[in-house]
Amino acid sequence: MAVQSSRKVTTMKLAAPISAAILTLIIGFSSANADDLQKIKDAGEMSCALSGAFPPFSFVDEQNNVVGFDVDICNAVAQELGVKAKVVTTAWDGILAGLVTGRYDTIIGSMGVSEERQKAVDFTNTYYHSGLAIFVSEGSQAKSVADLEGKTIGVTLGELGEEWAQKRGGWTLRTYKGLPELLLELQSGRIDAIVTDDVPVLVAVKDKKANVRMVEAPDLPKWDVAVAIRKDNPELREAINKAIASIRESGKYLEIANKWVGSDIF
Repeated sequence: MAVQSSRKVTTMKLAAPISAAILTLIIGFSSANADDLQKIKDAGEMSCALSGAFPPFSFVDEQNNVVGFDVDICNAVAQELGVKAKVVTTAWDGILAGLVTGRYDTIIGSMGVSEERQKAVDFTNTYYHSGLAIFVSEGSQAKSVADLEGKTIGVTLGELGEEWAQKRGGWTLRTYKGLPELLLELQSGRIDAIVTDDVPVLVAVKDKKANVRMVEAPDLPKWDVAVAIRKDNPELREAINKAIASIRESGKYLEIANKWVGSDIF
């Protein structure tokens, strides 16, 4: 598996609305680059973009390797397609732009499916399910969302948690690059709570790497997580769907999920 760093990426908030002009450009570019499956097979390699800052799905280990659930899924899907995997790490707020402009073949980076994102890219079938949650430090008195009115909340720039927190309002928002920063700020007391995906934090709690707890928030959104590809690539979409089904049936998926999360998240 090759690992490449992609740094020069156009900044784009994934959760933000896409203007008509940008949408037209994206659709035109995607159409011009159809038949990505054949290109991948000809190259013998499928590149998968992810942030590298979202444990346990993608992060840099002590040996400076990018590892995690999404990395293993990328490898497993590529193997099913008969090609090698290449992991590309890039900033989350530019990851969608990088896909539509051809810097990589797919995003296998824990991207939730949303109507806004579907205007720019296509998605495969779901490969895991997740949702937002609100976490506070163990010593916090907050037990529900109502207890956090007027408090300072941390979110990751460009993620759906930021979009939800902005729409709800009632607190001061601070944006960060990823989960490690969020947990550090929360446990140091510089922010009162964080809004982020549930699974990575629950894993951190299980592994005793975070002294935090979830507060009651029944109205938080849940979503499907899928592989993002460029528009007008039905052959690639079908091939990846078959690959996901195959690794589910073989038990490879559950092996990966147990390794990184401790349970089946399909």
